[in-house]
Amino acid sequence: MWMNKTRYFLIVCFLIGFTPVSYGQTVMLKELVKNVFYLGTALNDRQVDGHEPETLQILKNHFNSITAENEMKWSTIGKHPGKYNFKDADDLVVLGEANDMFIVGHTLVWHNQTPDWVFQDSSGNLTDRETLLQRMRDYIHTVVGRYKGRVHGWDVVNEAVKDDGRMRTSKWFNIIGADYVEKAFEYAHEADPGAKLYYNDYSLYFPAKRNGVVRLIRNLQSKGIRVDGIGLQGHWGLDYPEKLEELEASILAFSELGVEVMITELDINVLPLPDKQRGAEITLKYAMQEGLDPYRDVFPDSMQQKLADRYAEFFKLFLKHQDKISRVTIWGIHDGQSWLNYWPIRGRTNHPLLFDRKYQPKPAFYAVAEVIQNPLFKNQTQ
Repeated sequence: MWMNKTRYFLIVCFLIGFTPVSYGQTVMLKELVKNVFYLGTALNDRQVDGHEPETLQILKNHFNSITAENEMKWSTIGKHPGKYNFKDADDLVVLGEANDMFIVGHTLVWHNQTPDWVFQDSSGNLTDRETLLQRMRDYIHTVVGRYKGRVHGWDVVNEAVKDDGRMRTSKWFNIIGADYVEKAFEYAHEADPGAKLYYNDYSLYFPAKRNGVVRLIRNLQSKGIRVDGIGLQGHWGLDYPEKLEELEASILAFSELGVEVMITELDINVLPLPDKQRGAEITLKYAMQEGLDPYRDVFPDSMQQKLADRYAEFFKLFLKHQDKISRVTIWGIHDGQSWLNYWPIRGRTNHPLLFDRKYQPKPAFYAVAEVIQNPLFKNQTQ
């Protein structure tokens, strides 16, 4: 079956004058998309510190945008009251600057990975609105101000809307109110008026969630609050989103708001999930069950092909709407670093990215390169 499909593909390529990328061929993804959108990736602290030199070589060869996986979150920078740890964030910014990359700060205000002290008074009870607003402003001004003119865009607010389109009742929401999102964008703009300011969330292909985010952004815009872009977290799977039309509808709906659209945190889960839960709620945890870690020893060719086909589907959609999409960020460089190895079940072996655990490009890598080089899209990228 696959031989017949391959032969058919090569015949079509010959007829339209397209030479597909071959395995082992030297190709730099960032060069293929340099006139289309930024192609980014996320690094962890070990990689930034140089403990995986192979990773840094892949970074330099294939990506022109960089995001810290965890090193610019509140739990890393501001773990203790009044104390800031900027080492990892500083190192990431220096690395991005040395390689002339578009640097993204991730993330300023989020309900997860924020220390408990941020929301508490001296007795350990929930603090009041004004105190929390002051802490938010101090933190944003300190962090964004430190990298003013150096970090080009910030995920200002992360995951504030539930799947049903209503606002998430986080501690930010419960203590401050719904206008905490407005205040976060205000403070970020004050700290660096030249930086791009983004809203970032997962499962934005759900119609109800899409509509909820549209309402949120329209409300901010009606108050004169600047929002430059919306990041659609690409934590997707081989079988979800079930209909790419729903993802496309979100790209179109957000673009109609007059903001940039970005695909952020892109990885493709290849493992079975323990229930119908989709998305990226990191607090979900399940025990290991039989049959839920099928590719611990080997990731078979048949699954490599499914992953490659899925990446190709997504990139065809991204290129179709390249006039609306400003950045695509893969959430990690190689399979070994992916958060999907421990979510929602710790200790599994996932294979969601373009490079394997030995830092080698996978069929998915070549599938992406072939889509970008296909004349159907290439004429649009010149």
